[in-house]
This record gives sequence, C-alpha cells and structure tokens, in this order.
Amino acid sequence: MAVQNFSNNSGLRSKFEINNMKNNFALFLGAVAMLISFGTCKTQKSNKNVIGDIEISVPFSGKEYQTDQVKFRAKQSGNSPDLSTSKRIALQNAKSELAGNIQIFVKSVTNQYTIQQTIAAKQDFENKFEELSVEVINQNLSNVSIIGEKTVNERDGSYTYWVAVEMAKSSVLAEIDNKISKDPKLKADFDKKKFEEIFNKEMQSLQNEK
Repeated sequence: MAVQNFSNNSGLRSKFEINNMKNNFALFLGAVAMLISFGTCKTQKSNKNVIGDIEISVPFSGKEYQTDQVKFRAKQSGNSPDLSTSKRIALQNAKSELAGNIQIFVKSVTNQYTIQQTIAAKQDFENKFEELSVEVINQNLSNVSIIGEKTVNERDGSYTYWVAVEMAKSSVLAEIDNKISKDPKLKADFDKKKFEEIFNKEMQSLQNEK
C-alpha cells in the first residue's frame, strides 16, 4: 500500500513539473512575441519618420527674388490642367501680391511723411495720397518684368507654374510725382525731396530685414 502511494505521489509531481515547464515555456514565448512586436512597431515608426522628412523646395526663394533697394519683387504659383491657364493664374497672383505689398509700403511711407511734415489736414492728405498710389501701382502692373519662371508637371497630369516678378522703385516714385504735380492741393503739401528720402530709407530697412 505504501509503495502504491509513493508511486501516485511521484506521478503527481511529474505532472506538476511538466505543467510548470509548459507554463514557463508559454511565458517565454509570450515575452519573445512582445519583444518582436515592440521591435516591429519601432521599426515602422522609424520608417514613417524617414518618409515624412521630405524637404520641400519653394522656387525663387533666393535674395535675388526679394525686394531690395531698387526693386519691388514677388513670386506666386498657379495650378491647372491647362498650362496656359496655370501661367495666367500665377501671373495674376504674383501681380496681386506685388501690388498689395507696394500699397502697404507706400502707406507706411506716407504716414511717416505726414508725421514729419507740417500739414494742416493730415488725414485728408493721407486719404488722397493713398487713392493716388493705388492708381499709380495698378497702372504700373502692366509693366512688371518677369524675372523667373518654372513649370512642374504634377503626378495627376496638371501643371503648376511658378513666376517671379518685379517693379522698379524709380517708376513708382516717378509716377507718384507726376500724379501729384497735376493735383494742386496735394502738390502744396508735397516735398518731393523729403518724401523720397523717407521712401529710400524704408526700402533700405526692408532689404535689411530679409
């Protein structure tokens, strides 16, 4: 009877040890699986970052395409399935940006001019001068020079056309002077030398900011 009990106990221990081995092995496999999974995720994440690190180059970003002491400049693009349409859109966008930038600049110069000069009706002078400058700029838009062009054929078959344009500072100043000479009220409060001095100083500051 004692022999039989000993045999039964030995069998139970063997089964218990086998079960423990199975459990330990299962835990080991689970740990290995987790490590593999973690490594895969890390690799995928790393690849995603590499794919995402794509540098996008914008055409005409050099200093030679930026406003300086003598020229106002702007660049823009247009996209269309038709190449000629993309060119028309880009040129229109570039001219609009150029005109907007010049108008903001001239308004700033005019504000400084009225502060430094003795003008009876400053607000009236500024308003009339702003109207005049808008007219001058719009007239000169037909004479802008194209200084850079680039066409990109996109994957979807459409065309993206980039264009850089410029307008001479001298032509803006000359036309402003011409318009003011025909308006007696503006002419009475206009000191050409002082205005050009402020204008040139602001152009220099604009270039230094680039």
